[in-house]
Amino acid sequence: MKIGCPTEIKPQEFRVGLTPQAAMEAVAHGHEVIVQKGAGLGAGFTDDDYVAAGARIAETAEQVFAEAEMIVKVKEPQAVERKMLRDYHLLFTYLHLAPDPDQTHDLLASGCTAIAYETVTDDRGGLPLLAPMSEVAGKLAPQMGAWTLQKANGGRGVLLGGVPGVGPAKVAVIGGGVVGTHAARVAAGMGADVTVLDRSLPRMRYLDDVFGGVFKTRYASAGSTAELVAEADMVIGAVLIPGAAAPKLVSRAQLSTMKHGAAIVDVAIDQGGCFETSRATTHQDPVYEVDGIMHYCVANMPGAVARTSTIALGNATMPFMLALADKGWKQACADDPHLLNGLNTHAGKLTYYAVGKALGIDVTSPQLIVKG
Repeated sequence: MKIGCPTEIKPQEFRVGLTPQAAMEAVAHGHEVIVQKGAGLGAGFTDDDYVAAGARIAETAEQVFAEAEMIVKVKEPQAVERKMLRDYHLLFTYLHLAPDPDQTHDLLASGCTAIAYETVTDDRGGLPLLAPMSEVAGKLAPQMGAWTLQKANGGRGVLLGGVPGVGPAKVAVIGGGVVGTHAARVAAGMGADVTVLDRSLPRMRYLDDVFGGVFKTRYASAGSTAELVAEADMVIGAVLIPGAAAPKLVSRAQLSTMKHGAAIVDVAIDQGGCFETSRATTHQDPVYEVDGIMHYCVANMPGAVARTSTIALGNATMPFMLALADKGWKQACADDPHLLNGLNTHAGKLTYYAVGKALGIDVTSPQLIVKG
């Protein structure tokens, strides 16, 4: 199979879909790898690194899309890239379709087969291709929130860990999954007073058993959430419903209860965000203010640490990429129901129920697609 990797063109996105190591593995499996010139530079990989791995360098994205059968990326294809997709293409990348009707309709119109990293599952109920970036984003969230809290950036002027005689900042983390756990660990490690809100009692018991008081937990009732949001210097939104739009858990009205200059970090912004006032921002212009509350809503947070993120993502995606290339997508999905859960579109049909529900589009069973 011909595997293509174009340069990411989303603003301030420095990751790359294929590492040289992944390219070398694909070539060793008998596949041809085509990488756009300069695609890996943001993550510290040169064209020579890819050539040494056995890949071929293409001058333009148009060449990559024209020659490749499988397109491997990081972020969802941008509008100009979607115009280059054809019905024979297999697209393997993050998609986040539920809050993005334009992308969804374009993918359906192209007829391509699209497998989304964020909806591939594992036998433990996890999301193995989302987890590495969730870990990175979770660890980044307190850092970015601490920066946002600085007075020069519009924040309250509060130091996360405090100093002797001055108490630490209060941090509320909404969601105790992968993002929330890593965010809480880092915020607590920075000396903050951290509380994690979650609705799963088993998850809260797990967090308490493993972290033993490093941070606190509270059941995420509406009342508890409102109370902690009002008290917090920083609120981190870390709620995920796989493949679906994020629920709006903090309303605009609740901003009036928050401390002036408090920081919101919405890690769920890729799925539409879990604050009513959230809108996607970029690394170039990451923060905006609503009613005196500073919002950090960068939609590709892991792109800030592109090398770490690229290597972590490549480690996770490589086995699936090889299975798709070795067997063809239909056989690979038939053999692995967890990979089949990643199928979002095929031949003009939507195949992921949460996206269909969010956007009001009819859905075809992915099992029927594979059997057909």
